[in-house]
Amino acid sequence: MDAVARIAGTFLMDSASPYIFGEVLFDCFPTGERVLGGAPFNVAWHLQAFGEAPRFISRVGNDRDGNSILDAMLKWGMRTDGVQIDEDLPTGRVDITFNAAGEPAYNIVHPSAYDAITPDDVAGHCSMIYHGSLALRDAASSHALVHLKRRLATKAFVDVNLRVPWWRKEHVAQLLDDADWVKLNTDEMRLLAPTPSDAQAFIVEHKLQGLILTHGAKGAEIVTPGGRTVRVLPAKNLNVVDTVGAGDAFASVMLLGLLRNWPLQLTAERAQSFASRMVGQRGATVHDPHFYDDVMAAWQMDGRQELADV
Repeated sequence: MDAVARIAGTFLMDSASPYIFGEVLFDCFPTGERVLGGAPFNVAWHLQAFGEAPRFISRVGNDRDGNSILDAMLKWGMRTDGVQIDEDLPTGRVDITFNAAGEPAYNIVHPSAYDAITPDDVAGHCSMIYHGSLALRDAASSHALVHLKRRLATKAFVDVNLRVPWWRKEHVAQLLDDADWVKLNTDEMRLLAPTPSDAQAFIVEHKLQGLILTHGAKGAEIVTPGGRTVRVLPAKNLNVVDTVGAGDAFASVMLLGLLRNWPLQLTAERAQSFASRMVGQRGATVHDPHFYDDVMAAWQMDGRQELADV
């Protein structure tokens, strides 16, 4: 099946799809450039290209940016029935500025529409729910997620995203206690764990099925109860254009592997490979559906159907 048909959603779907909950926003640069993103949105975007037809649950403003997001989702073949429209709050935005030394500073505009997600009356089956922590900074969206989890009663994949001043340790700890799989980077582990070097203690404390630790240029490790650790490294001599969204690319393939019951080592290798491929692109999402063809061919995938020897 070619990429265009796959993105258009013309292949047969399973009755159960992953639910992706959280922010969608625009990164706004001083040059006037605006880049579509938000970690949950990026993950949903990749999963759509890989044939998972995720249901993305978020909220946008009744404004130009909100319309642009819905238009982009429709063109990509994504479901938009989970995206709510807010008549008062604007679509999410991050204003990026640079100091004299060229170091960036980020203003994550608050409040934004994704801070006011309301409980969703879900229908159908859900294979897994993915969410981060940024979109839960206000009570409304936090309540909506609790409602959704109770309705779905399915496994949860939590992608920690700590952004000052929009997180509290006790709140994130509650999210971890309710998770099955958790992804976070080395710095976030130091902030959240009493003994950051002891991944097993972290797994036991939060009763996790697995912990994904990313180390940037040093790769990643996946740790499971009982002491098993899978480590992967980026390819050497990478052509790095933009590291923005590399972690989201990694998370999307880890989630894909869990959904399709790939072996853990294979899932980790594919996640690292895809993240390495993404850093050669500008931005956190790719709008050319053919970009995914080489990846899926190497993985012997065709939409929802893998070959028998995978």
